[in-house]
Amino acid sequence: MTQDARPTPSQQPANTARLTISCPDRRGIVAAVSQFLHNHGANIIHSDQHSTDPEGGQFFMRMEFYLDGLDMARDPFERAFAGVVAEPFCMDWHLWYSDRPKRMGLLVSQYDHCFLDLLWRKRRGELDAEIPLVISNHELLRRDAEMFGVPFHVVPVSRDTKPQAEQEALALLKGQVDFVVLARYMQILSGDFLREVGVPVINIHHSFLPAFVGANPYRAAFTRGVKLVGATAHYVTEELDAGPIIEQDVARVTHRETPETLMRLGRDVERQVLARAVKAHVEDRVLVHGNKTMVF
Repeated sequence: MTQDARPTPSQQPANTARLTISCPDRRGIVAAVSQFLHNHGANIIHSDQHSTDPEGGQFFMRMEFYLDGLDMARDPFERAFAGVVAEPFCMDWHLWYSDRPKRMGLLVSQYDHCFLDLLWRKRRGELDAEIPLVISNHELLRRDAEMFGVPFHVVPVSRDTKPQAEQEALALLKGQVDFVVLARYMQILSGDFLREVGVPVINIHHSFLPAFVGANPYRAAFTRGVKLVGATAHYVTEELDAGPIIEQDVARVTHRETPETLMRLGRDVERQVLARAVKAHVEDRVLVHGNKTMVF
């Protein structure tokens, strides 16, 4: 079910929130949430839901609502929701308020296509997120970051210094970001880093894995005569490139392509897929269930 209502000009972001829910499916969940919001004078702007199985499955919901005065009564509202709705239905739930843009930390290496695309979309207002810092293992993209007014930190990484480099990056990120994006960051993050950073991490990679690995996958794909290039954006887990997938896309190619044009087409897909994944995460449209995602 999808329910939409256009917010009025008076509905300010400070009084608008996004509610996400995951819980065992049973009768009455939608009614309980809707009745609670109605009793508090809220107006539902948008609502999406999904059940993996109506008999014993898992229920997911994303809802946006407006409530006049919410900016002055957030703690009491959350306590009331927890007691009246969330606890009886055993919900894993989260409220995010629209007047607080998510803070996105960027990790980059030397490829600029995904990095610059995110900076540009942020400046154009297409991504409702703040970028408090960029961390790179190279100096190459410093000038680009500074042109957009984003602080740029270089943390060199080598095989011998990787543990120290990860600790330095963690020190920069802690308390400063709500999620991290690997915008073609060409380093494998350790399990310790992922546990300590404490926020979701999103990665982008080409679609040739695991068939074409190594430093030049596009040439290997060209030699094999592939007819599709694509990209996958996913949450990062300790198992390499195996986390829950957020977004994917492909572009068809022909025998007329060269390794260079394959790479250009592939990078175009990468930046578009990453931008869609980041936008979905920023807007709380992604709910994770095991190693899968529901993207509303």
